Amino acid sequence: MKKKGALPSISILKKMTKDERQKYLNQRLRETVAFAYEKAPTIRARLEKAGIKPSVVHSIHDLERLPVLRKDDLVDLYKTKPPFGGLSTMPLKDIERVYVSPGPIYDPYHKSKDFWRRHAQLMKDLGFRKGDIVINAWSYHLVPAGLMIDEALRKIGVTVVPMGTGNTELQVQVMKQLKVSGFFGAASFFMNIVSKAEEMGYDIRRDLNLRLACIGGEMGGGPIRKTVEEKYGIITTDVYGTADVGLMAYECKQKTGLHIAEEVIVEIIDPENGKPVAPDGIGELVITPIDESYPLLRFGTGDLVGWINKPCLCGSTSLSITRILGRIGDAVRTRGMFIHPRQLEPALAKFTEISKYQAVVTREGYRDKLTLKVELKTKKEAGSAKLTEQITITVTEAVRIKLDEVKYVAKGTIPEGHKLIVDERVY
Repeated sequence: MKKKGALPSISILKKMTKDERQKYLNQRLRETVAFAYEKAPTIRARLEKAGIKPSVVHSIHDLERLPVLRKDDLVDLYKTKPPFGGLSTMPLKDIERVYVSPGPIYDPYHKSKDFWRRHAQLMKDLGFRKGDIVINAWSYHLVPAGLMIDEALRKIGVTVVPMGTGNTELQVQVMKQLKVSGFFGAASFFMNIVSKAEEMGYDIRRDLNLRLACIGGEMGGGPIRKTVEEKYGIITTDVYGTADVGLMAYECKQKTGLHIAEEVIVEIIDPENGKPVAPDGIGELVITPIDESYPLLRFGTGDLVGWINKPCLCGSTSLSITRILGRIGDAVRTRGMFIHPRQLEPALAKFTEISKYQAVVTREGYRDKLTLKVELKTKKEAGSAKLTEQITITVTEAVRIKLDEVKYVAKGTIPEGHKLIVDERVY
């Protein structure tokens, strides 16, 4: 992708005025759109269908006629135009890794320098430093989270211990023996590790070297973070991203919201009419990343946020948004993963005994609980240990997190026209 001159340093970008930043992002957007139009056939087709030529794009407002690209669109595109739906600017043979998200969606490894520059700076903004030893508890297989965070941390000189999830006792031993100073993972899983350490007789403040924990990926993790800071004296922070676009916002020490990363263009739109919300409104977060290898234009995250219009005391002039306030659509984030009806429907279609079902997400203590309510066609199989085991295995494999309970309910309990997934957590 052709860039006009050398890019300014991130430190300069973080201090730009609103007008300077807008001018810079407009220029980067023009470069991105022109490159994507030339290299990614589906993006070219989307722009042409909307009647938009790259030459007329001067700011994100010139793309408002372009429909928002959603997760369901990706699933359909990847089926009809494998492997990347015509959205990648690079052929498969030139891509180092391919990740598999539910759908399946094949997320290509990002080779863009802009992408990794953004991620390396995010790690610094979160508070990680050269010399830190950090456990990375995000998954290293299929989805991109583990490897993406691993690579970003290593780019700033951090020593990464790739632990993934599970094995809490081993995680504690590693923390103790390697004098681990940082942690990256889900808030509830971090609390499981801390609780295990206390069971093993450790005093978290005295016996461990933990300084900073980036713990998030879950709705309602605030109470966990408060406990970690007040009881154990560990600084907590959070980061926001998606498998498709990568990390795109972070929390600074002020903890007043999320700063948008440099090289990311953000809109907040009304989900009903697609128009930008008022400065004090709430809407869907729509992202256009500056990324020459996978330039998703106007990607709808499904997450509801609002603008923060007050200057941050940390000194950064970057745009800021609230923490996630909710979601639109059918997907529900659970234990750091999205669960979507498209995952449940084919998995449960094979069970002819089931007439209706509904997945329910609740919160017990520090952990999300996933329950599947099931109505059976007859009472014959109700409570069958074999059927329960088969359903548990099948759903767990489909959604990639453990199904905690299969709950058989009487006919008529699940209403007609019901949502297949409901979130009953209270934040």
